[in-house]
Amino acid sequence: MTRPGDDVAAGAATTPERAAGPRGVLRGFTLTVTEGADASRTIESDGEVCAIGSHALCRLIVRDPLVSRFHCEIRADRRGARLRDTESLNGTQIEGVRVVDAYLEHGSRIRIGGTTIRFDFAGRSDQLALSTAPRFELLVAESTAMRHVFAVLERAAAAAATVLLEGETGTGKSAAARSLHLRSPRRDRPFVIVDCGAIPANLLESELFGHEKGAFTGADHRRIGAFEEAAGGTLFLDEIGELPAELQPKLLSVIENRTVRRLGGSGTVPIDVRIVAATNRDLRGELNSGRFRPDLYYRLAVLRVEIPPLRARPDDLAPVARQLLGSLSASPAQIARLLDEPALARLRQAPWPGNLRELRNYLERCLVFDEALPIDDAAAATPAATPAMVGGADRPFADARADALARFERGYLTDLLRRHHGSVVDAAAAAGIDRTHFYRLMRRHGLNR
Repeated sequence: MTRPGDDVAAGAATTPERAAGPRGVLRGFTLTVTEGADASRTIESDGEVCAIGSHALCRLIVRDPLVSRFHCEIRADRRGARLRDTESLNGTQIEGVRVVDAYLEHGSRIRIGGTTIRFDFAGRSDQLALSTAPRFELLVAESTAMRHVFAVLERAAAAAATVLLEGETGTGKSAAARSLHLRSPRRDRPFVIVDCGAIPANLLESELFGHEKGAFTGADHRRIGAFEEAAGGTLFLDEIGELPAELQPKLLSVIENRTVRRLGGSGTVPIDVRIVAATNRDLRGELNSGRFRPDLYYRLAVLRVEIPPLRARPDDLAPVARQLLGSLSASPAQIARLLDEPALARLRQAPWPGNLRELRNYLERCLVFDEALPIDDAAAATPAATPAMVGGADRPFADARADALARFERGYLTDLLRRHHGSVVDAAAAAGIDRTHFYRLMRRHGLNR
């Protein structure tokens, strides 16, 4: 029997015992509070991720005023148990040393606020549900990590529960959201995307909820918002962590009441949508710092699924690279040549901070040169750096300049995103341009996937 919060705290390991298919094995562990208000309390791991904090959604709830709502988490994987501080206000210590990310030993003592917790490996193993399928609609995978994600997504697709997709930039959250829609009973209804980070705050409210004629200056006609537009289907709220604070209570009201009020309107309109949200931010850290509402997080994280980064699933590089090359119209011969065993070995050794997006850009450059480029030099070896790719004086000046500028912009954006590990906010700041303009440039060059 699980508590409502257990599903959320378990992340992608939500209710694995009810999912069909083979099972991976994780080493089990126990947490025992040895000092503090909850002394003598013990819990056992029941999935891949165990959240610790004062919030009711945590697996281990600690009644300590110095402990943040989501203070830290312990993640089990094949290498052991890894503790990560989730941007807590007062920090996390292991054996008296403050840590942000560290592996735990049997008997390790964790200190959060005025509470001490003992970590012990258990003499049992936790079962991790895995999908038998190598594909979930638009997603392909061979790794255990993604097969577990597939198992959770398969269960989620059949339900109407709100899903929160978390993961680094470029891990495939948008594809996961669309795949959920395609696998769901709502597949024949609209799939509407709202990028909360790409739309100016003063326009986002109208984008989401719509407006009546005359609601504000320039509103010369009624506009249907995304919630109404997605009627009967799925509304995908991308970059939900960028949602302005003033809109968070309005979004919460819509989710709770299942009605929407257009700007300038006097009545409400009932809505029937399945909501999927995605973020590359740690919303629990945002919640700790007061930048994100706890009640909105609760409503969004009914089912929380974390998409692992590409470096954590090297077994997926071969099938994912083949799929990406196919989407770039590469021939079977080109795919075989660009993904021979030496090339795949190099792909598996690369860190890919930009994840699938960076991998796609690299493969596209390889197609341009029709050879497997050195990965370390790939960013520098863009088509813009090759004069022959620009063209000679036999072309009109305006055409040649436009092509050269486009290649420069694409190469510049790609390298900037790589340097800032896929963070659009940081990349736009480094470039000295507005984030909205940066997003427009990304879309223009096919980088916003």
